[in-house]
Amino acid sequence: MRRTLLFRVLVSTVAAVTAVTALPAAAAAGGTPGDQPLPGYTIVNPPLAPATAGGQPTTVKQGTHAHAAYIIEVPAHWNGDLVMWAHGYRGQGTVLTVDPPAFGLRQRLLDQGYAWAASSYTGNGFDIRAGVLSTKDLTDHFGRTVRRPHHTYIAGVSMGGYIIGRALEEYPRLYDGALPMCGVMGDQRLIDYFLDFQLTAGALSGVKTYPAGADYLTSVVPAVQQQLGIAAITPLAPEPTNALGRQFRDIAVNLTGGPRPGAAASFAYWKNFVFSLSAPSASSDTPAQDPGLISTNLFTRYTPNTPVNVNRSVQRVAPEDVYQRVSTRLTQVPKIEGRPRVPVLSLHDLGDMFVPFVNEQQYKADVDRNGRGRLLVQRAVRATEHCEFSPAEAGAAWDDLVGWVRHDRKPAGDRLDARSVAAPDFGCRFSDKAAYATGTRRLFPACP
Repeated sequence: MRRTLLFRVLVSTVAAVTAVTALPAAAAAGGTPGDQPLPGYTIVNPPLAPATAGGQPTTVKQGTHAHAAYIIEVPAHWNGDLVMWAHGYRGQGTVLTVDPPAFGLRQRLLDQGYAWAASSYTGNGFDIRAGVLSTKDLTDHFGRTVRRPHHTYIAGVSMGGYIIGRALEEYPRLYDGALPMCGVMGDQRLIDYFLDFQLTAGALSGVKTYPAGADYLTSVVPAVQQQLGIAAITPLAPEPTNALGRQFRDIAVNLTGGPRPGAAASFAYWKNFVFSLSAPSASSDTPAQDPGLISTNLFTRYTPNTPVNVNRSVQRVAPEDVYQRVSTRLTQVPKIEGRPRVPVLSLHDLGDMFVPFVNEQQYKADVDRNGRGRLLVQRAVRATEHCEFSPAEAGAAWDDLVGWVRHDRKPAGDRLDARSVAAPDFGCRFSDKAAYATGTRRLFPACP
């Protein structure tokens, strides 16, 4: 397959592909009954023991609806509101599973009187369309089998944040508030970043990195890291041994949110993993199976551009699946326009370089461009792992979202301009000081 298409090929095909209609998800079901998974998938949904809330056991309902497994939990003293939970990426396996809300939110919701529901989605992979549709189907199913809720919230993590961002635009009157955490709020631009990482490493090292071959992880990546002087760096000793490596690190930092506390240590922590994301896919029929099919760096300008002029020497790649890239429809890997109609409160780890902090900056720019900045509050947490939140951080965000939706009390958030993000104490305001000894938080200086 050709991934190094010329710019004129991309431009000439845009008009044609935007006229193509995406295949509805229902068409893939064929004659499969709705209480069964789609062909090729199996469901594992073991019984979830009821929790205790208000001194009484909850009611748990489990089953399969519209080809997806689900869990519904309702407290005895239900307040009439519902929280939909959107899980993250499951990999490319064929077993569908369901998660309850994480970070202590399950018990918190129930104690406060909220019901919650979660779907496995109809398929795995990086399939945002499946997540959006399955979550909506389960919301409707809850209304029919339990009762129509007064308010419906949507919360979730990682790829679940991508699902939330698009669901708010696909069904603008369905949800009343949203809590995406460590979310892919920058939509397709996350996949571009993985490509940027691979291509700039090749341009600086002089080692051909694209397209990745069978020896990519065993031979190519080690050679690249050796040439860039980053093979032996660690979060506690993160300085590359040569100027090429320092330029590569600085490019990666700028691609992921700009200079900020913990950036050098985070680069060292994540470098091996991010390189691995460009390894050849065993199955690449669709963007859900290989998101790299929609990635491009045709318009990306890299900084810093010295000592090597990367912008002149880097290989330029056009998206192979042009339709999925340019379509405004609900595709497997769709666009998020940044048009929420309800309050959105997000959390993101400052040092995450898998789903990097720049996703929040990109989403903010989209929302501001559409004149909806009043509906967005964003908070940074000083941690480096992906989705590394304490129950106190997630719980405070949830409580503040509810106060915003129900009482119009807009909560505080962080400023995401470059100067604010680069400040030594950025991320301290909403980070749980009691959690400083846990996880990767000690890669950041302690907050005052």
